[in-house]
Amino acid sequence: MSTTHFGFESVDEQEKARKVRGVFDSVAPKYDLMNDVMSGGLHRIWKAYTQTVANAREGYQVLDIAGGTGDLSLGFAPRVGKTGRVVHTDINEAMLREGRARLLDKGVALPTLVCDAEQLPFPDNHFDLVSVAFGLRNMTHKDLALKEMCRVLKPGGRLLVLEFSRVAKPLEKVYDWYSFNLLPKLGGLIANDEASYRYLAESIRMHPSQEELKAMMKAAGFGHVDVHNLTGGVVALHVGTKC
Repeated sequence: MSTTHFGFESVDEQEKARKVRGVFDSVAPKYDLMNDVMSGGLHRIWKAYTQTVANAREGYQVLDIAGGTGDLSLGFAPRVGKTGRVVHTDINEAMLREGRARLLDKGVALPTLVCDAEQLPFPDNHFDLVSVAFGLRNMTHKDLALKEMCRVLKPGGRLLVLEFSRVAKPLEKVYDWYSFNLLPKLGGLIANDEASYRYLAESIRMHPSQEELKAMMKAAGFGHVDVHNLTGGVVALHVGTKC
C-alpha cells in the first residue's frame, strides 16, 4: 500500500482519510471560533477577497468543495440569484452538518452533500465556478482532485483555491514560533484539541508552495493560473481558468 503524509507523519493512504476525518469531527463545533482566534479575523478578509475575485454572477452554477461551515457558499448564494445555484459540499459529515445548520439559520437553503473531491459526482462541463478554501492540503491525491475540479468546470470556467502557503522570508521565524508553540495551545484551550491544531501547522508545511501548486493546476488542465499572495504569503489564492 502506498504511503502519504499526515502532517509530518508518514501513513498509509487509506489511513490518512480516516485521520483527517477524525481531526474535523473533533474541531467542527468550535471551527468558526478557532478560525477567528487563530487568524485574528483575517480569514474573513481572505474569503471576502476570494468572492470578489470570483465575481459570481446571476445564473452561475457554483460548486463549493470542502465548504465546511459554509462561509463561501453563504457569500456566493445572493450573487448567483434565483436562476443560479450553489452546491455546498464536504467530505466530512460533521463539518457539513455545522455548515448546513448555519446556512439555514441565515435563511439560506442550498443543495448540501457529502462528496469526495477526488471523485466528484457531477457531469463534465457543468459549473461556472469551483471553489475550495483551506481544504486542498488535506486531500490525499491533490493531483486527482484538481483534475476532477477541472473536469466539472465549463470551458472558460474558473477554479479558486484559497489555502495556507509559504510566507515571505522575513516572517518565517515568527510564523514558525506561532504555528508550533501558540497555535496548538490555543487549540487545547478553545477546542480542547491540541493535537488537531498541531496537525494543522504541520500540514501547512507539507503543502505545495505557490509555484508548485500553480504547476500542479496547469498539469491538471488549467491553461492560465494567477497567484495572489495575501498577508505576506500566509495564504495564497490560486485562480485557474479551464482551457
